[in-house]
Amino acid sequence: MLDRPVRVALLGHGTVGSAVVRLLTGRAAGLRDRIGAPVDLVGIAVLEPARHAGPWRHLLTTDAAALVDADVDVVVELIGGVEPARELVLSALRSGKSVVTANKALVARHGLELRAAAESSGAALRYEGAVAGAVPVLRPLRESLAGDRITRVSGIVNGTCNFVLTTMTRTGGCYRDALAEAVRLGYAEADPTADIEGHDAAAKAALLAFAAFGAVVDPGEVRRTGIAEVTAEDIAAAQASGRVVKPIAVCERVDGQVNVAVHPAMVRADHPLAVVDGVLNAVLVEAEAAGELLFRGAGAGGDATASAVLGDLVSVARDLAAGVTRPADAAPVALPVDPRGGTATGYHVRVEVDDRPGVPVEVGAVFAGQGVEPESLSRRGSHVVVTTRPAPDPAVLSALDKLAVLPEVRALPRALRLEG
Repeated sequence: MLDRPVRVALLGHGTVGSAVVRLLTGRAAGLRDRIGAPVDLVGIAVLEPARHAGPWRHLLTTDAAALVDADVDVVVELIGGVEPARELVLSALRSGKSVVTANKALVARHGLELRAAAESSGAALRYEGAVAGAVPVLRPLRESLAGDRITRVSGIVNGTCNFVLTTMTRTGGCYRDALAEAVRLGYAEADPTADIEGHDAAAKAALLAFAAFGAVVDPGEVRRTGIAEVTAEDIAAAQASGRVVKPIAVCERVDGQVNVAVHPAMVRADHPLAVVDGVLNAVLVEAEAAGELLFRGAGAGGDATASAVLGDLVSVARDLAAGVTRPADAAPVALPVDPRGGTATGYHVRVEVDDRPGVPVEVGAVFAGQGVEPESLSRRGSHVVVTTRPAPDPAVLSALDKLAVLPEVRALPRALRLEG
C-alpha cells in the first residue's frame, strides 16, 4: 500500500495530453478523494518544449526514455503511433510500472506482447481511451459482461466518417464537399486516409473483438471498406428505403470463429445506430443474458479521450494505493478469424440498365444463379433495385461481377450491406 502520492509520467502533450494535464490539475482534490492518495505529475515528455506554454513548463522534457526510467508508478502514453511508443511502454511494463494509453494502433498490433510484459511484472495495462473516446465500452465488455456470452458487437467508432456521412445525408451533397467541411471544422485530419479508408476503425474493431471474445485479431485481418466511394445517390437510395448510411464496425462470434469487418452500411431508420449523428460514437453489444446494450457518446476530441484516460488512471492508482494487483486482461481465446468472408448479410443493390422489358428478371436470375435470394426487386427509373436476403459475401460479390459484364448493364452495380 502507498503512503505517498501516486507518481505519474506523461508521454505526449498534444490535444489529448494537454487535456489530461488540465483535468488532472483542475480536479486534483476530487481525484485524491477517489484514489485515496494524491496524484503527482512528475514529468511530461514532448518533442519541442518551446511549443508548449503554461504553468507546467518546468515539467517538460525531451528525454522520454529517462522519464519512463524515473521513479514513477504510472506511465500515461499519449504520443500515438507504434514506435517509439511500443519500446517506451514495454520498458515501463517490464520494470513494473503500470501503463495507461489511448493508442489503438499500438495495442491492436502488439497487445499480446504488452499484456505478457504486464503479466510478468505484475503491472497494469489499461487502454479504455483507445476505442470510442469517452464512451466506456472496453471495461464493460471485459469486466461487467464477463459472466455472459456476448454474440455480437457493432457500432460507429470513427467520428470523422460518421460526420461525413451525416453531412451528406443532411445536405444531399457529395462526399468531397462533406469531407472538406470535416477538415474545416477540425473533425478530420489534413490527411484523413486512416479514417476514410477504415484503418482507424479496423484497429478499434480488433480491440473490441479481444474485449468481447478474447480473440486476437491483427488489424490487417479485418475486412475493410472505406467510405470514399459512397455517393449522394447511395444516400438518397437509403433514404428512399427508410434507411441511413452509417460507418459500421462489426465483431461476431459464429461457429467457433470470429468475423470482424468495417464498412459503410444501410441501417434501418429505427435501429439504435441510425440516430447517432455527427462525430458521436456508439457501440451496440448483444449478449445472451443481458440482451442489447447501447453505449453512446463523444468519440473523439481532447476532453472526451482525456476523460477515458483519467478513468483508467484513477482505476490503476486506486489499486496502487490499496496494494491491489489486477491482471492486465483476460487470457486470449483460440478463436480464429473467419476466412470465408464472415456471416451472411443482406445487401441493397442498384443496377443501371437499358430501358427494355425483361431486364429486372434477368438481374434477379443472376443473383439466384449464385445462390442469393432477392427479397425485393423493382425498377426505379433507369435502375433495377434489389434487396437480398442474407447471403455470404463471396456469393453476393460473384453476382455483382456477373452483372457488371451483362450487355444490358450500363455501369458497375452499386451495393451496400444492410445492418439490422
